[in-house]
Amino acid sequence: MNIDLTGHHLDVTPALRDYVNNKLARVERHFDNISNAHVVLSVEKLSQKAEATLNARGGQLFAEAHDENMYAAIDALTDKLDRLVKKRREKVTDHHNREALKHEVHAAALQ
Repeated sequence: MNIDLTGHHLDVTPALRDYVNNKLARVERHFDNISNAHVVLSVEKLSQKAEATLNARGGQLFAEAHDENMYAAIDALTDKLDRLVKKRREKVTDHHNREALKHEVHAAALQ
């Protein structure tokens, strides 16, 4: 996954860059069809904001989080992205067991 990290009214330090990369690696473990991510870290008065757009197969996923601490905002952001990715993965997965349906139809026809 290619991660594009930008800062708005904020200098992106190597520590912040490593922290975001490690957190997004956890999200990527749950859904490997993510091609790239665009993460924006910004400061608005006393609020720290982290937002991300993930380009995955079938569309884009967007989440944002606000907190007083940038690291806490990144944690909240990755938790939200993790939930979105799990939801997307379940939508992509076929939940219908076609073999079981065939056997039920066949058994009902024999009765």
